[in-house]
Amino acid sequence: MRAFPLLAIFVLPMLLSGCDTIASKTNILSDDKIKSSAGGAIGYEPSEVEILSKRVEGTNTYVVVRTNDKKQFSCIINGGNILTMGMTNPPQCAPKGQGIKAGPFGG
Repeated sequence: MRAFPLLAIFVLPMLLSGCDTIASKTNILSDDKIKSSAGGAIGYEPSEVEILSKRVEGTNTYVVVRTNDKKQFSCIINGGNILTMGMTNPPQCAPKGQGIKAGPFGG
């Protein structure tokens, strides 16, 4: 019985890090979906948004977008991988250079 807590302490982090790797490797967010999601969050049409950079870490996709009026925004899109069945949470965005309030409900 003593082995179970020790096993949980060492195995659980490895399993969770495995989920993080699976989420990163199975990201299925297309550029069109990113433009649509980010554009909606910042009040622009997808056709008015250009992706400048994108990186995926775990279940989060970090993007920097530029609008047709040259404003830049940083956004975090959570989800969009096999672990979330492709579903995403609403993006959290802020003007580039400002911090993003990435908590629940933007707080």
